Amino acid sequence: MAAVDWRLGARQDREAIKSYIARDSPDYAPVFVARIHDAAERLRLFPRMGRIVPEFQSPELREILFDNYRLVYRIDGDQPS
Repeated sequence: MAAVDWRLGARQDREAIKSYIARDSPDYAPVFVARIHDAAERLRLFPRMGRIVPEFQSPELREILFDNYRLVYRIDGDQPS
């Protein structure tokens, strides 16, 4: 089974999203970030489920859309990172 490796920048972005949402909804912010995390974790089973990033057209660089956010990831072998 593939592993999802959150890079430092992605972890920082995830925390920035949480802080931004917490300004208006402190209770919803951790729930929303958990949903982002869950969406990314599905890549463990289906690493190629995201579409190829249109501006790069590389089969290894993919994205999944989550609400107003775009989760871009790279497949390293069969593992998303």
